[in-house]
Amino acid sequence: MTRVKRGNVARKRRKKILKLAKGFRGTHSTLFRVAKQQIVKSFRYAYIGRKQKKRTFRRLWIVRVNSETRKYGLNYSKLLKILKKQQIAINRKILAQIATIDTNTFAKLVQKVI
Repeated sequence: MTRVKRGNVARKRRKKILKLAKGFRGTHSTLFRVAKQQIVKSFRYAYIGRKQKKRTFRRLWIVRVNSETRKYGLNYSKLLKILKKQQIAINRKILAQIATIDTNTFAKLVQKVI
């Protein structure tokens, strides 16, 4: 049987992994075997982080809206209940942006629903 030389393929595979591991500390960025393990771990962390990001931003928006609504004698949950009852469809992200950036518009919105 003829000999198959795989040097090019193996080098490409290793370089791809080491390129992904660039910026890791110590041997995690230089040794292939360690780098490969760290890449798998980092992909796992990235997957989890994408899910957590949605949670943390939702919490942030709720805190921002709640802090602004308390100035008008309401709280977050009561405001959302009133908005839902009056069929005003506005999501938390936009509500939080209005509350932080344009307080006059938010005040008008709260006065309208009360």
